[in-house]
Amino acid sequence: MKSFFKALVLLLSALGFSALAQTPSPAPTNGPPRQDLGVLQQVAEQFIKIQTTGMSGTVNATVEPVDSRLTLVACASPQAFLPNGGRLWGRTSIGIKCTAPSPWTIYVRATVQVVAEYIVTTVPLVQGQTIGPNDITKLKGDLSNLPNGIITDPAQAIGHIANISLAAGAPVRQDALRANRVVQQGQAVRVVSTGTGFQITTEARALNNASEGQMVQAKTATGQVVSGTAKAGGIVEINY
Repeated sequence: MKSFFKALVLLLSALGFSALAQTPSPAPTNGPPRQDLGVLQQVAEQFIKIQTTGMSGTVNATVEPVDSRLTLVACASPQAFLPNGGRLWGRTSIGIKCTAPSPWTIYVRATVQVVAEYIVTTVPLVQGQTIGPNDITKLKGDLSNLPNGIITDPAQAIGHIANISLAAGAPVRQDALRANRVVQQGQAVRVVSTGTGFQITTEARALNNASEGQMVQAKTATGQVVSGTAKAGGIVEINY
């Protein structure tokens, strides 16, 4: 009987050691903690939301998931930015960088759709034509499908001059217009100098063309050359 119990104890001991040997040990944790890639996608989404706040129209943004194959050291404060030359609509990229504890930079793809009203011509415009209220109208669409510099406010077009000819229905860009000149080179102008407690008006002749608000030089009858701000009515305004 004693031999039986000894054999049983030996058998149970052997089985116990075998079970322990088959139990996997926890994997060692080596190196610094890794960055949660989902957090980086949220950082990019929040950046787009902040940057488009106040933009006219409706903004719809989609950020693609960060490549799951990336292995990055965890960052205490990842920062999003717009790469040089990038624009915050259409197909674009958002940069995310870390400065500590280990510096790294990645770029994620995003699509930003901006649906808003923009200005188009209602009639053909010829180069040099001054644009009136009936020459333009508003349309609504995705600005990301249009060229850069599209005008969204009628006030930016009315009273301006077309630099190029435009077909009816064409979107109006900022670079297609110039402000109407209020001072012409060689024109007789009034130089109005204003300061605390005084105002002096002098006759002069403009030395260059200028639109409303632009700087213009003028030469007085005594030969003095002055610089001021061009105003409607042939006025050169100087404030002291």
